Parts: sequence; C-alpha cells; structure tokens
Amino acid sequence: MPEALHNPLLIASAIVTGLLVLSWVADRFLVKIAPRLAGLTRSNIDDRLLEILHRPLSISVFFTGLILSLSYIKAPESAVFYTRAVSYTILILVWSRTLIRISNLVISVILNRVGDETGLGQNVIPLISNISRVVLILTAGFLLLSIWRINITPLLASAGIAGAVVAFAAKDTMANVFGGVSIFFDKPFKIGDYIILDSGERGEVVAIGIRSTRIKTRDDVLITIPNSIIANTKIINESAPVPKFRIRIPVSVAYGSDIDLVENTLLEVAASTENVLSEPSPRVRFRSFGDSALNFELLCWAREPSLRGLTLHQLNCSIYKEFDRQGIKIPFPQRDLHIYKSGPDMPS
Repeated sequence: MPEALHNPLLIASAIVTGLLVLSWVADRFLVKIAPRLAGLTRSNIDDRLLEILHRPLSISVFFTGLILSLSYIKAPESAVFYTRAVSYTILILVWSRTLIRISNLVISVILNRVGDETGLGQNVIPLISNISRVVLILTAGFLLLSIWRINITPLLASAGIAGAVVAFAAKDTMANVFGGVSIFFDKPFKIGDYIILDSGERGEVVAIGIRSTRIKTRDDVLITIPNSIIANTKIINESAPVPKFRIRIPVSVAYGSDIDLVENTLLEVAASTENVLSEPSPRVRFRSFGDSALNFELLCWAREPSLRGLTLHQLNCSIYKEFDRQGIKIPFPQRDLHIYKSGPDMPS
C-alpha cells in the first residue's frame, strides 16, 4: 500500500479523478444555484454572463487544478512541460473566446444605453467589437508564444514599428476618436441640444459619432464637424443647463412717449404670446436715451431654443400692432435740412 502511494501513475489518476469531480460540482452549481441568485436581480445581464461563463469556469477548474498538481507528480520534465503548456493553451483559447463574447455583450449594452443621448448608431457596435476582438486575439497569440517558449522579441519589435507607422498615418482619425471619447465623458451637449459653434453656425445636434458630430441648422442643412475640432473649440449650448431660452428684443419709442404705457404694453404682449413662459416672468428695462429715441428692451423666456425664430416673429408683430393701437410712435432716423437763399446781405 505505501508503494502505491508513491506510484506517479496512481497519483496522477487520483488527481485527475478528483479534478473531474470538482469540475462537475462547479458545473452543477453554475447550472442549478447561480441562475436562481441571478434571477433575483432586475437586469438580465447577469443571466447572460452566467450563460457565457458556465462552461469556461468548469473547464478552468479542471485545468487549473491539473497545473497546480503537476508539482506533486514525479514525472519527466518534458512531460510536465508539455502537460502544463497544453493546459495553458486550452485555458487561453477558452478564455479568449469567452472574453470576446463578454466584450461584445458589454459593448452592446453600454452603447445601447448611451445611444439615446449621444445618437451613436448601431452600426458603430460591430466596429468597436471588432477592435476589441483583434486586441484580445493578439494578446492571446503573444501569450501562447510565450508559453511554448517561442522568442517573441522580433515580433514585438515589428509590432512596435508597424504600430508607429499606422499611428502616424492615422493621426487625424485617432485625434477624432479621442475627441469623440472626450465628448462622451465630458458631455458638453447631447442629442437634441441647440449649439452655436465658434465659427457661428447654429443648429440642433442630431448625432454624435466616433469620428464626427452632426448638427442640423434651421435651414435643414446638415453640418459634419470632426470631433477633434469640437473638442478644442468654444461651444455655446443654448439648451443647457435648462432647455428654456432667453429672448431680448430692443424697442425704441419717440421722445415724449408715456414710458409707463410702453412698459405695460410690452409686458401684455409678452404675456399673450404662446411660446413665452410666465416663469421666469417677462420684464422690461429702460436702457438708454438715444439720439432720437428712448431705448427699451423686452426680456422674456421661450420654451426651447428651437422656437427662438418663431417667438421673435410673433413678438415683433404683436409689438408693432399694439404700439400702433396705443398711439406709441416708433421713431426712425431722420435729418432736417435748412436751405438758405442767397440775398444782398448773404454770401453767394
């Protein structure tokens, strides 16, 4: 019996049998108990993760135990090396596939959640998934080469040179990608906001992509701006921090006008305009004494920036009609010319 305990073949058989039992127990736990715990949550993400992790975890229990038990088995060095290398290879292949599936799930969930705010299209999901897949496959390849003791120094040097060449060739694209990432995290605007670019264009944000941002002007013209420019320019967001938008209307009346009547008339016009909010309340300010007019300003709030043009039109029309009805004169620039006729006492 003591000799049997030192028999490498029997020890190996006992270890393999024990690992198979442990792997089966882990498999039963993941099939029977873990789904019930995941069912207590509202999200179905944990259920999908369990479905993905179920088989890899069971396999990992077996091969991880096998790797750890190799030190207790008195076997030739070459046999230990190949057994360990094959075990690591299987684990890397299994977990590479698993991580690819998990990354696809995470990317899909995250992009779907931010899609409503950023306008990131569903067509971007395959692009990001492919990038993550390539990174994971390359990482797995380097790990496999290292496990099988293949010199990867020349490959790393070649990859570094190739990466530098690609980065230099795609520097503008990469700048736009990083600009898009900064927009996603900083969130200076979102879909539906009205923004004014530093160059003067004004429009509604309709899409925020990985490479560019698109805004639609009031003339239904679509403007595409690279994210690298968006991230490094001044942006005025008329929809933030609140969607309502303040409107200022300068009004001039003739000297001698009843300023109390002017103020009350402007407030009544603002109160009767559909798109003007009652809170904050409209107000009138007497700004200055002009050359030929008293300069007032009506300040009120529109419901949203998209109504600015319509609200200005409605207010201007109503002010003009109401001033005419109230007899309030709106002056216009004029000059008096005095013509003198030459006479005996006047120079010609």
